[in-house]
Order: sequence, then C-alpha cells, then structure tokens
Amino acid sequence: MRRFRFVGILTVTAVYVLILVGGIVRSTGSGMGCPDWPKCFGTWVPPTHISQLPPNYKEIYTAERVAKNKKLAVRLERMGFHQVAGEIFAHPTQYIETDFNPVKTWIEYINRLVGALIGLFVFGTVVFALPYWRRDPVVFWLAFGSFLLTGVQGWLGSLVVSTNLLPIMVTIHMGLALVIVAMLLYAVNRSQRDATTAVERVAPVPGLLTWLCLAVLLTFGQIVLGTQVREQIDLIAAAANYLNRADWVAQLGGTFRFHRTFSAVLLLLNVYIAYRLYALPIRRLHRLATFILLLIGGEILAGVVLAYLSFPAAVQPIHLTLATLLFGAQFLAVVAYHQATKLQQQAPIPAVVA
Repeated sequence: MRRFRFVGILTVTAVYVLILVGGIVRSTGSGMGCPDWPKCFGTWVPPTHISQLPPNYKEIYTAERVAKNKKLAVRLERMGFHQVAGEIFAHPTQYIETDFNPVKTWIEYINRLVGALIGLFVFGTVVFALPYWRRDPVVFWLAFGSFLLTGVQGWLGSLVVSTNLLPIMVTIHMGLALVIVAMLLYAVNRSQRDATTAVERVAPVPGLLTWLCLAVLLTFGQIVLGTQVREQIDLIAAAANYLNRADWVAQLGGTFRFHRTFSAVLLLLNVYIAYRLYALPIRRLHRLATFILLLIGGEILAGVVLAYLSFPAAVQPIHLTLATLLFGAQFLAVVAYHQATKLQQQAPIPAVVA
C-alpha cells in the first residue's frame, strides 16, 4: 500500500510538472518547435542549427502534416464529426510552418521527454497496483485506465502538432490531462481507505456534496474556457509578431470577458464551500479548504496580472498550473467528504449543523 501510494503521488506530481512545462511551451510560442512527432525534424536528437536542415524543410514538414491531417479528417467524417473535420483545414495556420528556432525546438522536445517519463511513471502505478487486483479491483482498473489514457494523450499530442495547434485539439488534450489526474488521485486515495481512522467521519450535510461536485465541474469548464482564450491570444500574438503586448487584451472577444467575470463566481462558490467544510470536525477537509482558497486566490491574482500587465510570459504557465491544482484539490475534497459520510453510515454519529 505504501509503495503504491508513493508511486501514485510521484506520478500525479509528474503530471502537474508536465502541465507546467506545457504552459511554458505555450507561453514561449514553442508548440510547433518540432513540426513532426514523435521525432523532431526527423531525428531523435533535435538539430541545434538551421544548417542541419534541408533548405526546403518548411515545405517538407508542411506536406507531411497536411497528408496526416487528410487521413484524420476522413476518419472524423466517417465517425460523424463533420464540424471538427472541417475545422482542421479551416484553421488559419494549417498551411503555415514555423521558422526553425533552436531554443523553441528544445523547449518542445523537453516537453516530449517529460511526457515520455510520465508514461513510465503511470506504467509503474499499474505494476504496483497489481496486489489490488483481488483486494480492491477498482484501484487496479483506475491505474490501468490512466495508463491507457496516457497512451491516448500521447496520440492526441501528435494530432496537436499535425494540426498546428488546432484549438479543439488543444482543448481535448488539456481536458484529458485533468481526467487522468482525477483517476490517479482517486486511485491513491481509495488505496488508503483502510488506514482511515474512525474519527474521520461525519453525518452528511444536506446539499454539500452537490456544491462540491458543482465546483469541480465549473472549474473544469473554466479551464477549458481558458484554453480557448489562450488560442485567441496565440492568434493575436502571431499576427502582431509577438509585439505590442499591451494591445492584445483589447482584441480579445466575449470568451475572454466571460472567463474573467466567471472567476468571481468561482471565488464566491469556493468561499462558501470552504465555510461549510470548516464547520465539519475533519482536519483533512479543513486543510483542503484552506488549500482551495489559497489556490483560487493565487489563480485570480495571476489572471489579473495577465490581463492588466500585458500578458507576461512567465505568469502564463503559473496561471494554468494553479488552475489544474485547484481542480485536483476540489476533486480530493469531493472524495474525502464522500468517504467520511460513508464511514459515518457504518458507525453513526450525531449530525453536524453547518
């Protein structure tokens, strides 16, 4: 149990590191630093100088991407995703190849190496989850499912590259990362339930579980919305040749304004939930409530800095990482509260008035 918990926590931490690195990739405009996948400019060790590439490297890799995207579009059409298939070639950057930049190339390549390392970590969780095959099959299948989804995530990463950062692909890529985080967090938490003390139980508070679940779903939606805002910024930045950053906010549309305003709704919701959690006699929930408040405070502060200080590149990955940490903390609060109320059903105690 201890080994699985250690490996599971290590894997979740590594996933968050990958999200941070991915944010750095986006903030530095390195998403297309490697125009192919899984290799980078056709080699396992990326070039360091443009002289190592053929003179027509842009035409070569654009042709490869377009050919791959045509096959993808045909598959999507057959599956009924006509709109997504059409968007692949309607995206304004579809036929644009990024100029070679050794720094951006290696930033993207390091991102891929970290992703490969995550795959090994997730595989490790499956190995250490084998003892749960009979003891608690849910733990094993969660670990195994996260391993399969990590493979899907790698495949989606290749599509993100081939479609030249198509917004819907980036959004799905981000959403699946959160699903993997939730599965791993639940697997680790469930593996520890036998160690939960009898004190950590409470009578259900009417409506609290619903509020907790709502906060998780709304945060997930806010993160997805944030990826769309990020796509708008990327297009504006590319059109301005990454200059005049102070003018970018004025060019953002309603999606950004809704994303900004909705953060206030999330703040109020999480403050209310924290108030309800503090009223319960469970220190773990108190710690989670405090962590949630700190995260959402830091997240809003980072958003304010981005919106009013010309989108400093260093703050962009912090903004994304804090949001995903908030999602994880809220999800753990749901799991911890639900577990505590189930324990109470086994050993009833007087209801707690919030």
